[in-house]
Amino acid sequence: MARHKDSRWFRRVATASALLFPLAIGIASFGPVQAATIKVPAQAGSLAAAIAAASPGDVLQLASGVHAGSVVIDRTLTITGRETSVIDGGGTGSTVTIGAADVILRGITIRNSGRELATMDSGVFINKSGHRAIVENNRIEENLFGIYLWGPKNAKARNNRIRGLQTTHVNSRGNGVSVWNSPGSVVENNDIRFGRDGIFSTTSKKNIFRNNSFRDTRIAIHYMYTNNSTVTGNISEGNHVGFALMFSKKLKVYGNQSIGDRDHGILLNYTNGSVIRDNLVKDGNGKCVFIYNSSKNRFLDNRFERCKIGIHFTAGSERNEMTGNAFVANATQVKYVGTTDIDWSKAGRGNYWSDNPAFDLDGDGIADTPYRPNDMVDQVVWAHPAAKLLLNSPGIQVLRWSQSRFPSLHPGGVVDNAPLMKPVEISVNQNGTTQ
Repeated sequence: MARHKDSRWFRRVATASALLFPLAIGIASFGPVQAATIKVPAQAGSLAAAIAAASPGDVLQLASGVHAGSVVIDRTLTITGRETSVIDGGGTGSTVTIGAADVILRGITIRNSGRELATMDSGVFINKSGHRAIVENNRIEENLFGIYLWGPKNAKARNNRIRGLQTTHVNSRGNGVSVWNSPGSVVENNDIRFGRDGIFSTTSKKNIFRNNSFRDTRIAIHYMYTNNSTVTGNISEGNHVGFALMFSKKLKVYGNQSIGDRDHGILLNYTNGSVIRDNLVKDGNGKCVFIYNSSKNRFLDNRFERCKIGIHFTAGSERNEMTGNAFVANATQVKYVGTTDIDWSKAGRGNYWSDNPAFDLDGDGIADTPYRPNDMVDQVVWAHPAAKLLLNSPGIQVLRWSQSRFPSLHPGGVVDNAPLMKPVEISVNQNGTTQ
């Protein structure tokens, strides 16, 4: 009896398999569903309707003309167009919000967001679901924030032309690109002008800011609590501050340029364990470099030229390595008020000083005598600015002569025991200069 029941069960299975096999073959023959390309006319509500009707993976091509924002992209889509394809936010909220992974926004003009700082109104706002979003080759204009990366991982903002607001009060403007808690994200090859800061990053890590150009902002690149990140190949021109690195650690700041920035070229504030290398700071109205309470950083092969102060460091900034740098024609090469000697050379290699009247009799490229950029008179003037009235007095001249004959009279400060005879050469890169 058991054998009879088993045979009936096997016959049923065989019959079901025979019926299902052609269906399985038919499904396999269709393959994966192909993404659709949808042309979106410039009509009221068409873009929002097209997004709502689209399937993940579809491509929306925007016709020339004005498409109404604000819109929310809540699925994986590619939205493309041309410069004359405009998404206009109507002055309310964010013009485009990306709320899905792997979205691409490419080749269009995005403008006229709201103006509320509290709600972070942006041209493109990428929220915590927008992982791996790509925003590229767009014109982003007349928005409070240009692009805001608010929590996505591995997003990219590249090759965009961003023009911020020009309101009277700088603090009422947004940033060209804002980055918050967006690990692995990359901001590169953008041309940013006006607004508050060019790129502002806070509470993030493992970011790359590369080959961007900035003009007419408060700070070109502003770091707060952003660690293990790279700033390379950027050009800051005519901003208040070029590169402000604050409350961060383990940064790589390579090959950047600050040309004619008003207050500081490079500013370190509570920034530690970083490498600042091959940068050019030139023609600043203030300080090429200001270091405040920052330690264990390495400044290598930079060129600091024609600023009021080459480097000013203070407030517990200790164990910073300075080698291979060129201090060229700064009104004051170094400003440091301290009572201990700090050696700015390592392994027999120091820095170049344009005002060092040194000799190199053995031709090894190292000056024959140590160099001190400051003396007792400098420290008296820094502590008591009114003493400038006495700089040409006989007493000051005697004091300087005495220090030159009796080095023990030096009160402490920077000493370069292996000054270089030739400066590192870094030419101004014009390619990234904004127009």
